[in-house]
Amino acid sequence: MSKKQLHGTVTSLATEKTARVEVNRQWQHPLYQKRVSRGKNYACHYENIELALGDEVVIEESRPLSKTKRFRVIEKIEK
Repeated sequence: MSKKQLHGTVTSLATEKTARVEVNRQWQHPLYQKRVSRGKNYACHYENIELALGDEVVIEESRPLSKTKRFRVIEKIEK
């Protein structure tokens, strides 16, 4: 089984080895037919990757690493 992978933007690097990544998704409202945008923040584990605020990254689900961390940063796409 493949693991879920998401694309997002790094919004915080306040804690060691943990990055906050915001993932935005768009969908069409079923009644009003308007595009709706929603965002969600994920706490992601990273090591040996140089990250900065605003970087585009790919995250992948993993086993629970702490109380809030359920994802890992796989690769950095761009700034």
